Amino acid sequence: MAAAFRALRVLLGLFFLLAGSVKLSERLSADSHRHMQEQFVRFAEVFPLRDFGFSPSPGPYLTAVGAVEAAAGLLLAFGPQLLQEISNFVLSVVMIGA
Repeated sequence: MAAAFRALRVLLGLFFLLAGSVKLSERLSADSHRHMQEQFVRFAEVFPLRDFGFSPSPGPYLTAVGAVEAAAGLLLAFGPQLLQEISNFVLSVVMIGA
């Protein structure tokens, strides 16, 4: 059973690493990267903290989310136990915001 959980953890980590990489660079898929850029223009308009005066620019917002997803995915897949738990929390927060 431990092997199944390990495989699931690695697959999910690699999924988030891929999702973050698509947001960071157009090398993997130019169409997907362009689509993400268009979507983050819309996401920046409905950013939850906008009511408090904080409104991010779409470009840096896309980069920040992509970097967090890629780093947390990498740690989830291959990091030590403590960092895996932290990355679980971080990815949960990112997904709640999605």
